[in-house]
Amino acid sequence: MIGCALRFYMHENQKHQGKLVYEWLLEQAKRRGIHGGSAFRAIAGFGRHGQLHEQAFFEMAANLTVLVEFVVSKDEADALIALAEEDKAPLFWSRYQVEYGNTVPHAQRPPPQSPA
Repeated sequence: MIGCALRFYMHENQKHQGKLVYEWLLEQAKRRGIHGGSAFRAIAGFGRHGQLHEQAFFEMAANLTVLVEFVVSKDEADALIALAEEDKAPLFWSRYQVEYGNTVPHAQRPPPQSPA
């Protein structure tokens, strides 16, 4: 299938409506029926101001970037971007076309194993 990889970038300590931005974004996507999303924490990077941030000490962790990624349809991507813009969430985003699929069709997947 053809769709969009939609990425949102934020600092891990940024908040929106009293929640961490990445948690808020994942919750909003889930409420809107998006089938999955993941948050990833950077180990190093720099942004538009050119300041390098690295994970060297625990207390510096709040300066690192979190990436939240979704693989969605174009319409779903448009809706998530519009939501963030309307809600004035402090996010930078990127989107690109991707081909995606499953190696095992959903109906043929084994049920999840319960923890032992």
